[in-house]
Order: sequence, then C-alpha cells, then structure tokens
Amino acid sequence: MTEQEQQHAENVRQSAAQISSLSSRLGLQPKIAIVLGTGLGGLADRLERAASIPYAELPGFPILTVKGHAGVLLVGRLGGVPVIVLNGRKHFYETCDATPLKTMIRAVRRAGASTLFLSNAAGSLRAHMHVSELMLIRDHINFLGLNPLTGPNDDEFGPRFFPVHDAWEPELSARIKSVAKRLGITLHEGVYVAFRGPSFETPAEIRMAQGWGADAVGMSSVPDCLIARHCGMKVVGISCLTNMGAGLSDEILTHAHTLANAARGAAAFEQLVIEAVKVL
Repeated sequence: MTEQEQQHAENVRQSAAQISSLSSRLGLQPKIAIVLGTGLGGLADRLERAASIPYAELPGFPILTVKGHAGVLLVGRLGGVPVIVLNGRKHFYETCDATPLKTMIRAVRRAGASTLFLSNAAGSLRAHMHVSELMLIRDHINFLGLNPLTGPNDDEFGPRFFPVHDAWEPELSARIKSVAKRLGITLHEGVYVAFRGPSFETPAEIRMAQGWGADAVGMSSVPDCLIARHCGMKVVGISCLTNMGAGLSDEILTHAHTLANAARGAAAFEQLVIEAVKVL
C-alpha cells in the first residue's frame, strides 16, 4: 500500500470514529446516510435534536466551494428515524481527485450506515417532467470521463470488479414510489446521465443524451453511487428537476436559476424524504 493509500485508510478510520462518537453521544445508530444536493440543504433543518461536525474537522473530507453546499455532517432523527446527513458534496468539475469523496462515503459506511440516499439538482430531458418536480433515479449513464475507483483497489473496502446492474436498489426504490403515491407527490422515474461540467450542456449534447435513453442530466451522484456500491451500501436517489435541458425551453441556465428552482421543489422533496426513510 502506498503512503497516499495508507493516509486515505487512516482518514476514513479517524472520520468514522468521530461520526460514531457523535452518534453515541446522541444515543443513535444511524443506518441511513443522506447526501443533500444543490439547493436541497434545507432538509438539514428538519432534523430533530441534531448535532453537527463541519467537513473541515473530519480528516480527508472534501472542502466545498460551490454555493448551495454547506459542508457540514449532521446526525439526528428525521421523522423519528436516526440518520446521517451530508450537507453538500464536491463535484468533479471542481477537482480531478476522487479521494475526498471516497473518504466521505467510506467513513459513513464504517460508522454504520448501510444505505446511501442521494439527491441532486438536475435538468429534465422529457417534456412531461416539469421544472421543480422530482425524479426517482432508476439507472445512470456515466459520462463524466472518469470513474472514482480508477487506480489501485483497496480490498478492505471492496472488490476490484463489482456489478452495477442494480446500482440503484430496486426494492428500496419501489418503497419510495409507494410513499410518493400515498403522499400525492409527483415522482417520475428515469435514467440520470452525469456530465462533467461546469458548463451546462449544449442543445446537441442534450439531444445526444435523449437518444441514449436518459431522462435527466446533472453533474454529480454517479461517483457517489459507484463508491457506495463498491463498499457494499445500498443506494437510492432523487433528482429535483430545476430546469429543462438546453434547447428544450427558452430558459437561460445559470447556477442562480438552479438554486431558485430547487427551492421551489424543496418542500415536496423534504416531505418525501422524511416519510421515505421510515420504510428504507
């Protein structure tokens, strides 16, 4: 094992120990970790009796730079269910280094979380999927140009080769769909394609993604999913549709526009997640 790999393993161990200690002080044993995407950080405020640790105090965790990502880990109860909330993520348009993201996900895994609930802001590629509605991620296309598990494999975390035919856990996803139906929340289902960014996609790229069978486009979540599946976690995910893909409407795409429309969909997102964690 190289010195860098040894440091990564030690960062995971130390960060997991801090998270476990925080959970123990609260008398909780969270099995679900939730990653909050762009503009969806308000869910963190819905936690009951929560305690937090800034990412900067967790060894090896990412240092975030994008507005809408707080960079704080919280432990508390959501709808009465113990959870870990990761309020913000590092995107691969910010870095070429997957190690901090691997540290974050592997640390919550080692701290006891067995399910990772991902969320993101995404662009809709289908006319019937409207802005500020939600989409359950059924499958993904990795168009980032990288895989976060490239390089030497650490067998302590997972195998060199692993299947991803069920990357987004079908049984748990079915439970989320049932919850949305009960609550009367519109929840589409589809394929999420991840582009590298930070530029938004061109109309030609959107047409290409549609031709591939993608239903929503974003710049995250796929690396998180792959890292989590590699270390044995189950994964589910929801996209908040914050815009139509380039060329599908007259919208001018900006980050401020994404944040504003994420806020419009946040109430339904929060309601759905609070109820969904009860059945995961």
